[in-house]
Amino acid sequence: MKKFAAVTALALSFATTGAFAENLTGWVADAMCAKDPAKVASADHASCAKKCIADGSKPVLVVGDKVYTVTNPDILVPHAGEKVTVVADVKGDAVTVKSVK
Repeated sequence: MKKFAAVTALALSFATTGAFAENLTGWVADAMCAKDPAKVASADHASCAKKCIADGSKPVLVVGDKVYTVTNPDILVPHAGEKVTVVADVKGDAVTVKSVK
């Protein structure tokens, strides 16, 4: 019986791990430009975001008017200036990106 309870608890812990993942669609921007969400979605922003992120600015994810910091920013660097959909764990204003489309 103890073995069954342990296996059940372990299975439930794995099941709840994915329960907090969300799909978010937004723009990969640099932290400075993210202060102006209208700028982030403009056609001119992509080259600016790529340059700023290459120069060391942290990438952020802008979804509407909300700006998320990214706990694993390296995953978004190749997508600077692009509109993406991510699967991520969201905790307040921070996301941990699991995958990028």
